Amino acid sequence: MFQKLYPVHALTVLSLLAMAALVGCADPDASTQQEEPEAQQQSADEQVPETPVAQLPAPDAATPEEPAAEPPTAESPGLSVPGPALPELALPELAIALPESAPPRPAPPEPVVPEPVVPEPVVPEPALPEPALPEPALPEPALPEPAVPEPALPEPAVPEPAVPEPAVPEPNATPPDEAAVEQPEPLAKAELLVELPDKYNTPYGMCLLPNGEVLVSVPNINVFLAAEDKSTQDPPPVIIKITKDNKIEKYYDMPKHPVTGLAFPFGICIDAEGKNLYITDLQWFANTEQPGNNSRVFRVPLDENYNPAGDPVVVIEGMVVANAVIIRDGYLYVSDTSMVPSTEAPWVSGIFRVKLDEEGTKLTLPLLEDPHLIATMKSYNPDVGFGADGLTFDSKGNLYCGNFADGTLHKIEFDADGNPKVDPTTKEAPIFAKAPFMKSCDGIFCDLATDKIYVADSLANAVQIVSLDGSARGYTVQTLAVDEENDGSGGRLDQPAEVLLRGNEVIASNIDFPVPGGVNTTFDKPYTISVIKLDRAAGSEGR
Repeated sequence: MFQKLYPVHALTVLSLLAMAALVGCADPDASTQQEEPEAQQQSADEQVPETPVAQLPAPDAATPEEPAAEPPTAESPGLSVPGPALPELALPELAIALPESAPPRPAPPEPVVPEPVVPEPVVPEPALPEPALPEPALPEPALPEPAVPEPALPEPAVPEPAVPEPAVPEPNATPPDEAAVEQPEPLAKAELLVELPDKYNTPYGMCLLPNGEVLVSVPNINVFLAAEDKSTQDPPPVIIKITKDNKIEKYYDMPKHPVTGLAFPFGICIDAEGKNLYITDLQWFANTEQPGNNSRVFRVPLDENYNPAGDPVVVIEGMVVANAVIIRDGYLYVSDTSMVPSTEAPWVSGIFRVKLDEEGTKLTLPLLEDPHLIATMKSYNPDVGFGADGLTFDSKGNLYCGNFADGTLHKIEFDADGNPKVDPTTKEAPIFAKAPFMKSCDGIFCDLATDKIYVADSLANAVQIVSLDGSARGYTVQTLAVDEENDGSGGRLDQPAEVLLRGNEVIASNIDFPVPGGVNTTFDKPYTISVIKLDRAAGSEGR
């Protein structure tokens, strides 16, 4: 009702009643304020904000219903309102008016809210060191930066493929390393020339007689080494002959050594006049553990038909492993395949030379200091302790020697006085030819018409050809024939040890004597001599 008649004074009265209820006293100037509406309205407007702002925090704990339950508000002396009207104004109006002035009450908790917000910015402060952690991690990526020069290394590796360019001059510097790299296809196939009886089970050295017949040394070492009794040789060692129509005949019985009572014919050759046959007696087999220096070379006189015609004469003795022998210009040359016995590589071997009229020459120890030694070589194959082996001359008078274990062909040139062109201190013969597929150089033979050197490659079970040419390297290497391991039947190569040329035929003796690292691993029958016909060789024009 008061709100309709006195809207301003009603609000003022209600405010004063509320304050009286809270403070416990009434304002004496309230009647005066009622007489001046306009002034009271201003003071009420000013007091309303002051009273709730300053006094509301205390009653904030009370609910809005508490002032409605206090009847003493009607007893305020400053009010002359009739009794019946008070209940209408006091209880209902207070209940309504308090919520209208309640909105300012939530203002105090609002400043409280930011107070917990304050710790929130504190939280990110400890979080700041967390991002600081990746900062020390920055030096870690700096580590790959020094790794950048590492990829720079392949840049100098680019010139490495350019190595093939200097590989062009290599043939001049190291000719042996420039032989064909891959195993070439063989030019021909080995066939059977003759099959030998059991009493000729180990054919080895060969030489060609002026009449076209071929002499073959047969030491029979396979059977001898397998026998328990080493005091005798059964079957005995002999020299056989292959006639021009390929028949086998016994040619010569070997004389026994005066010290060992045994004989082991290996290398053989005939002089240019066809009057003397020279045979090496390889006494190393008499006692392979302590061979001594009993090996020798002796001469057998021949008649006009090239048959033995006198007693043998010792030309030179005192070697360990007398192997190949060859005659030229009044000298005898012989290779000692194991001149300095040793238990490990490198193995030292050499070549001795003696004048033909100096028969009965005895070498002095140590052999490396004997004046008859003209050349040495070293072998590095750890499994095979054999070095200097086959010997041959080319059309210009250069001497070649095969290194059995290493598969290298060595060349010795001579000056006008016949002195070998080797290092005067070591006397080491330089390597002339070599190929990866040429595993050994056993017996060798030079065709003086073409200067092609045929090599019995015992370990590879092959026959190779080293052709002397005008290239920067000075030679080429080809495989004439090769076979996998077999028993020799049908004339297949069965560890060839010696080769020679008869017309357009290359004849190879198969020793069938297994050596570590060789294709051949078993001594077995048949015992054969093979032939390779050059007129059937691919791309060949014969000799």
